[in-house]
Amino acid sequence: MEAVNVTVRMDKETKLEFDKFCENVGINITTAFNMFVKATLRTRELPFAVTDADTLSQARKAFGEAFKAAQEQSVVNGTDKITLDEINEIIAECRREKSAIE
Repeated sequence: MEAVNVTVRMDKETKLEFDKFCENVGINITTAFNMFVKATLRTRELPFAVTDADTLSQARKAFGEAFKAAQEQSVVNGTDKITLDEINEIIAECRREKSAIE
């Protein structure tokens, strides 16, 4: 398929910020625009989201910290050895108690 050039005008700061975003996700501007066009034509919807690696890294780090804190708290609470069956029974018991109150 023959390629054609498309010109897009934007302010310089926006382009520089978009260059950085593309670099963070491992693509260039041409690839980003082609992805945008193909996804738009495929789904017939606007917009689609792509999250840069920095954001994903921050989310993974926050999740890891929260998970570690939950593990540490389970040791303090004495629930670190509880089984899934025991958890499910506790949930069922709470639901039974809630139903009895209502």
